[in-house]
Amino acid sequence: MVFFIFFLCAVVTVISAIKLSTYADALSEKTALGGLMVGTIFLAGATSLPEVTTSISAIMLDNPDIAIGNVLGSNMFNLLILASFDLYYRKKQIFKGASGEHFYTASIGLLLAVTTLLALTIQLNITILGIGIDTLIIVLIYAIGMYVLTIHSKKEQLISVESEEEESNLNSSAISLKRAIYGFILAAIAILVTGSFLTITGDQIAVITGLGSSFVGSFLIAATTSLPEAIAVLIAIQLRNYNLAIGSILGSNLFNMLILVGTDALYQQGGILAFVSPVNQITAAAVAVLSVIVLYSLIRKTYSSTTTYAFPSVLLIIIYFVSSYLIFVH
Repeated sequence: MVFFIFFLCAVVTVISAIKLSTYADALSEKTALGGLMVGTIFLAGATSLPEVTTSISAIMLDNPDIAIGNVLGSNMFNLLILASFDLYYRKKQIFKGASGEHFYTASIGLLLAVTTLLALTIQLNITILGIGIDTLIIVLIYAIGMYVLTIHSKKEQLISVESEEEESNLNSSAISLKRAIYGFILAAIAILVTGSFLTITGDQIAVITGLGSSFVGSFLIAATTSLPEAIAVLIAIQLRNYNLAIGSILGSNLFNMLILVGTDALYQQGGILAFVSPVNQITAAAVAVLSVIVLYSLIRKTYSSTTTYAFPSVLLIIIYFVSSYLIFVH
């Protein structure tokens, strides 16, 4: 019964994510925000709602390893999603026409991953108002990074909007702005609810199977809660809105790191990063390495063939599964 509920929640999450992506694309066309900002902020935040409910529910269940493993594991899986679709649609070369602003988003994600890795390694249990100083540093980096990203985005906003209008084949005129807004909100709420059930059933699966909370959090639950991101990227690529696709993944990874602060505030025993399994260091290190590969994909200028273009994505996929194996054996 537990496995059935887990599967059912995953299906509902996928359906909601499809609607969410469609409405997000309509918003990017009918507002001045464009695919970059809609993907990085609104779509990324909405598709990260399962991670929010999962991590909060894990704290309520007194299982910090699932809370942290879910956040870091989701970031790993999100980058796997991006690499997998880039490899499958390699002829479209989605990174080639990506906005330069994605470089800043990916750089912020890398900095946050490295900071988290250091926090997990040092494990400083120093708190301010009940929140660990390490997670406060993380939220400070996030705030500064988003401020810088917003400034740079304004400079290229007109260019991004014009580019996306040329690339998108979706006739979203049938979807009014009002309908897109309400539809986006309702789909986000559906994803929020299913995220809670995914956590509860995932915690039970960890007990039943004996796989351990760190592995279940970093792999099973993380992969499931990342389903909205996977669907969002697929729909965006099919609509040829590549900035929306890349922005939703990179923005989701930034938003996920912000979840650490919320879980830390709820955790009563001290700074949460000082009370989790060392296995999470592997996940954080993997996120950092995968972020470097994505950065390279964004800044490289030339490639002689489709095979050469796809090499970074192939490398990213290999490192993901090697990291997952290391998490499992530990």
